[in-house]
Amino acid sequence: MSVEPSALDCTPYPRRRAVPAAVPAYLEETYHWAYLSPRNLKLLDRPSIVSAILWGNYRRLLRMALAELRPGQRVLQPACVYGDFSPVLAEFLGPEGCLDVTDVAPLQIENCRRKLRGFRHAKAQVRDAADLGGGGYDAVCCFFLLHELPDGYKRKVVDALLDSVRPGGKVIFVDYHRPHWAHPLKPVMSLVFDRLEPFAKGLWDFEIASYAAQTARFDWSKRTCFAGLYQISVARCCGRAGRRRAWSRPVARAVP
Repeated sequence: MSVEPSALDCTPYPRRRAVPAAVPAYLEETYHWAYLSPRNLKLLDRPSIVSAILWGNYRRLLRMALAELRPGQRVLQPACVYGDFSPVLAEFLGPEGCLDVTDVAPLQIENCRRKLRGFRHAKAQVRDAADLGGGGYDAVCCFFLLHELPDGYKRKVVDALLDSVRPGGKVIFVDYHRPHWAHPLKPVMSLVFDRLEPFAKGLWDFEIASYAAQTARFDWSKRTCFAGLYQISVARCCGRAGRRRAWSRPVARAVP
């Protein structure tokens, strides 16, 4: 659901004054090399690198995310993304839309602001995705954030993002997914996750909806691509009690 251009206010939600977030311990301990190092930021922040990391699927996944949005909407992006994701999203939304980007790392926000220069309808600020304080967005686009979070943090972030959309709005999760058992890259990705992404296999074992405490207000759907290695899961806020949709793959067990 979009809003009329005349009613559009790009003041970031929540309307209370934002309090800078502290860098979580897991981020400092596990991902300092990827997100907190200025030297590595210069090496990694390139569309070609992002495409290589995603086995050539970056543009495909970007298009899948944009297909869930419409120009003129107010959209929250909870976490900076390397490459040109934010500028492409801002351009897609257009000047009658609004893009708010948040990240817990000041270095990432500074870099994102540089990339969003020229987009007056886009803003970036330091905020913890687990503590956004509600919203009113037409959509939230969460692009490869959840796999980097410990399970307890996943639950907090998923609930915070669901709280950030208005009735009729949606939360779009694009992330990893358990690949087909015969996927030739499954052993490679398993090794990468074990060495570099210790929280990622949570998305191999659990559906994203299972991390949410308030699924009754949302209709859930999911698509996968690249033989199941990636997923786009969408939670649409129905604004009232509703039934949770059946999944394409049953949840094997509850999130611990």
